[in-house]
Amino acid sequence: MTDHAPADLLIRSGAVHTLVPGEAPRRALAVTGDRITALSASAAGLDHLIGPGTEVLDLPGATVLPAFDDTHTHLILAAHSVHDVPVHRAGDLGEFLGLIRERAARTPAGQWIRTTINWQEVNLAEQRLPRTEELDAATDRHPVLVRRGAYNMVLNTPALRLAGITAATEPPPGGVIERDDQGRLTGRLVDKAVALAERVLPRPALADRIDGLRAASADYAATGIGTVRDCLVPVEDLDVLRGARQAGALSVRVRALVSGFGARTPAQVDELLDRMEPWRAEGDAWLSVWGVKFGIDGGIEAGALDEPYEGRPCYHGTLLWEPEELAAAVDRVVARGWRVGVHAWGDRGLRTLLDVFEQVLGGRPGLAPGTLVVEHGGLARPDQRARAIALGIPVTVQHPLLHDAATAQIRAWGAERVRGIFPLREWLDEGALLAAGSDFPVGPYGAMVSVWGMTTRQTVAGAQGAEHAITRAEAIALHTVDAARLLGESGTRGSLRPGALADLTLWPADPLTCPPDELAELRPLRTVLGGRTVHRA
Repeated sequence: MTDHAPADLLIRSGAVHTLVPGEAPRRALAVTGDRITALSASAAGLDHLIGPGTEVLDLPGATVLPAFDDTHTHLILAAHSVHDVPVHRAGDLGEFLGLIRERAARTPAGQWIRTTINWQEVNLAEQRLPRTEELDAATDRHPVLVRRGAYNMVLNTPALRLAGITAATEPPPGGVIERDDQGRLTGRLVDKAVALAERVLPRPALADRIDGLRAASADYAATGIGTVRDCLVPVEDLDVLRGARQAGALSVRVRALVSGFGARTPAQVDELLDRMEPWRAEGDAWLSVWGVKFGIDGGIEAGALDEPYEGRPCYHGTLLWEPEELAAAVDRVVARGWRVGVHAWGDRGLRTLLDVFEQVLGGRPGLAPGTLVVEHGGLARPDQRARAIALGIPVTVQHPLLHDAATAQIRAWGAERVRGIFPLREWLDEGALLAAGSDFPVGPYGAMVSVWGMTTRQTVAGAQGAEHAITRAEAIALHTVDAARLLGESGTRGSLRPGALADLTLWPADPLTCPPDELAELRPLRTVLGGRTVHRA
């Protein structure tokens, strides 16, 4: 189109931060169709593009930024949890159990009751998980599944019965069925053991799943997030995402990492890749499959460390793979043209993963940059950072994870190591490619809560490692320009320039200069994707 064709949307604002290197803020921006078509340093500089159908937003106090990416989150889990008991609002176990009791009073006997997953027990007054007998007291007429994050559950007695878990049940490899000092079940399942409960949960109807994605994606968009990289999508849930895309239910763009956690043998990896194959041609700008997700070690309670856990001289966390076996699995994936992201939390986990990546790269010297990604790299020692940078391995980082999990991690690792989690200042100064996210449900999703955290290092346990803080401009870049680079989409997204997709956010204050205590709570007036408003305050 020409510069004089009418725009569909014209924004006059206090500042348009384009994030194009060396470019001063603009004051006006025009959108036609799904693209940005013009920018001007003058607020009235694009008024000649106003036509009869142009929507004009005259917001002299507002600031425009690109829409943000959350490069490591779990939209599918958020959608599952939309209609569950909102225990994340509880301050203590009394409130927690009361919410379950209230749900039970209006739920037919025998139906499952599940909780939301975005909470940490150490942030409750009692600083512990509920026990089976407490859940039974809330209701013994319903199976109850209390879930915290992706890898921790507590079941009441009816749920244990349905899952077939008894005192004699052996945990699966890589899983824990917790018992107390007398050998009795506590109801808690950890890591691979959660599959024992998942396999007996009733599968929701497709319409309900799509409704969950509609609500969850709209909530992401309401925080300024325009694109999510969902890092644990069961392969069968690709059909659910397709249904949501076809129904117009997605308010964010989705880049899916298919879960490889159940694929241990070469045959299982091949079967997973065969099921992914149709998605090579099916993806579009709204929904596509990015690759496969594996995990080298555990998380808060089981990340693999070189030095032992605090107060546990014989415990160093858990490695989930033999390095040679993981290298073979990763190689099979990249041989088929997909990318791989691997969870690594502790320093031993990261060191072992870099061994794996180095082996894969050694056998495939022409592998495209960004094919192999470290997810988290929480405790990254200087030699490990240097090695990752030399190998050209990008890293996704998530301060919201550290924010919510800090107390639990201090108990497990001690204060000194926790202060060193996510050394962003050093990563950037040393030349790493980083991109930022939330790791919801461990941390809260949201554009500015993440920027606030990366620039203040604040957590539920106070500031952790203030020397690792970065600037607001750097933090915003990790969610925009650098995120698009990680995803290989710099040609169309990440900055505001003519010809780029019109993925943008409008803020009531300038996130680069507003007071720090306002930043964490800042929400956009609008989130626009491809020229379409997906959130309006």
